[in-house]
Amino acid sequence: MKISIIIPVYNEEKTVAEIINRVKRVPYPGKKEIIVIDDGSTDMTQKVLRSTHGITLLNNKQNRGKGYSLRKGFSTATGDIILIQDADLEYDPNDHLKMIKLFDDNSVNIVYGSRFLKPNHKPRYTIYYYGNIFLSFITKILYGNKITDMETCYKSFRREVLTKITLNADRFDIEPELTCKLLKNGYKIVEVPIKYKSRSYSDGKKIGVLDGLYAIYVLLKLKIN
Repeated sequence: MKISIIIPVYNEEKTVAEIINRVKRVPYPGKKEIIVIDDGSTDMTQKVLRSTHGITLLNNKQNRGKGYSLRKGFSTATGDIILIQDADLEYDPNDHLKMIKLFDDNSVNIVYGSRFLKPNHKPRYTIYYYGNIFLSFITKILYGNKITDMETCYKSFRREVLTKITLNADRFDIEPELTCKLLKNGYKIVEVPIKYKSRSYSDGKKIGVLDGLYAIYVLLKLKIN
């Protein structure tokens, strides 16, 4: 089995080297490739990445968004399993192993890591916690698959699954678009609990309330279309 870890990056000079090192230390079952997409960073991220060995580095000439970067990474990936990793330190790459293990079952095609299945999860921002719960609830109502964390970063897929859908989102709307289109194509999403340590906006957190509202629009739009 070969694992492709896709890491979109934008202005993460303080954390990107550390997260890549953490990914490198994970004892994956088989080969791995780490694909990093720098989304037009304006800080020292590019300099850090150019001095980092053991990665495939892709560059966007200007900031295009997480969705655009992920789509670029997906098209480059050669692994049997493709897994998304953010460039901050909110998620623990050791949880990749729990997700990958589920693919030993040939009937499993998609695995999400859920922050909210952890019994001791303590949200930093209550509004985003309940917002995520609400988005997951809407997803369940509209698409029938009971999931607890639609907006999670930790999404993993068999590579052939991604060839069955066409993605268009450029920004954070990639999260609901991925989930909606996979469910509409009849795939089931399996979840496992993961660790999560939210960072503050002063530390570089980027997603906002408007992204959550737009996610609702995407969920409804893709249900109709």
